Amino acid sequence: MSKTFDVIVIGAGPGGYIAAIRAAQLGLATACIDDWTNAAGGPAPGGTCTNTGCIPSKALLQSSEYFEHAGHHFADHGIGLKDLRIDVAKMLARKDAVVKQNNDGILYLFKKNKVAFFHGRGSFAKALDGGGYEIAVAGAQSETLVGRQIVVATGSSARALPGVAFDEERILSNDGALRIPAVPRTLGLIGSGVIGLEMGSVWRRLGAQVTVLEALPTFLGAVDEQIAREAHKAFTKQGLKIELGVQVGEVRANKKGVTVAYTDAKGGAQVLEVERLIVSIGRVPHTRGLNAEAVGLELDERGAIVVDDDCRTNLPGVWAVGDVVRGPMLAHKAEEEGVAVAERIAGQHPHVDFNTIPWVIYTSPEIAWVGKTEQQLRQQGRAYKAGTFPFMANGRARALGDTTGVVKFLADAATDEILGVHIVGPMASELIAEAVVAMEFRASAEDIARICHAHPSLSEATKEAALAVDKRTLNF
Repeated sequence: MSKTFDVIVIGAGPGGYIAAIRAAQLGLATACIDDWTNAAGGPAPGGTCTNTGCIPSKALLQSSEYFEHAGHHFADHGIGLKDLRIDVAKMLARKDAVVKQNNDGILYLFKKNKVAFFHGRGSFAKALDGGGYEIAVAGAQSETLVGRQIVVATGSSARALPGVAFDEERILSNDGALRIPAVPRTLGLIGSGVIGLEMGSVWRRLGAQVTVLEALPTFLGAVDEQIAREAHKAFTKQGLKIELGVQVGEVRANKKGVTVAYTDAKGGAQVLEVERLIVSIGRVPHTRGLNAEAVGLELDERGAIVVDDDCRTNLPGVWAVGDVVRGPMLAHKAEEEGVAVAERIAGQHPHVDFNTIPWVIYTSPEIAWVGKTEQQLRQQGRAYKAGTFPFMANGRARALGDTTGVVKFLADAATDEILGVHIVGPMASELIAEAVVAMEFRASAEDIARICHAHPSLSEATKEAALAVDKRTLNF
């Protein structure tokens, strides 16, 4: 006899495991199915974020940042080192340990919240006449479950160049970029998105000569233009070679490396030869193997599951969240949708505001933003005021020895409501949280300007940027 649940979640990434936990907290009998497997063959819940994305990349970014500080900045603090070297194998082992801690933490949370976990691939088998769905689990112990409500959270996978498959040895996705066994002398990146810049930063710090090939004529097109210019200047100064407006042609790999033929922005034919190539040109919704056609689940032309504003699909009792649906492919966006769907199933009425979802690029300097960019406001014809404050005028940043970047506020010209906050600089990923809270409560720039911020702290740059909206900074 099939096991029956109120809710079955397919996928245990950030959207899936959070949805399952919240549903269980609300008293719903809940199961979660996930097929990620660790090196030992055991379950590895957490999805791309935990296994090959957010968590391992941050572990490597931290290790490589320590290495760069030791090699280039410790001397400024009176700290001398000799024979500095990087043990890549140990660095990767630490990264793997961090990943496993997160995997195990999710399994513990399932147990704590009484979520039934099934290790295997979940897919639709059929819709039941009386309502609900039969879900097949293909794993070491294949079985069939019945769920009254189904939440699909199967995530996304890396997009490959047309005709150029990932071999994860020479031509790398985010997965292979996290497992390079030794520092390459030369490294190429196609695409200057989040994953590419973060991984490029890791290996550049460790000694690789990194070249970025970007098809767009502008750097970080989704980022506020002023912030993108600051970031481009900082990355170039660090040694990243960034070529914009290129058209990539033939890509050939052999045992020694990869050759990329491309046309530069001026129309000239160029060739890039590198030991390894990271392809970072976006991600695609992962619906392969879901057997959506068995129940008539609607997909769009990209393969994403079609949902409404509340994450409902075209089928009664079937929901979808995270990378597999519309909207930004961000782990924290998936989590918010997962919680919201669980609460809707339980009869509650939550809301997710996409305009207050923060974005972060964990390079050095970090880049973070929430709300509208200046170019978006211009396109909308909305009257606004802008205020900026540089970290070079911030006492804590000077003490840290990291004064690159600025904080920028955009506020409505008439009401002073905060429309967007953009940061490039130290700890931007943490500083942006204040802006998110402010925007959720429809705060004005004046509200932030009037709040007392600890001294000395990086957050004072946020206060000063808010003051700058009214042209009354105190320290610049």
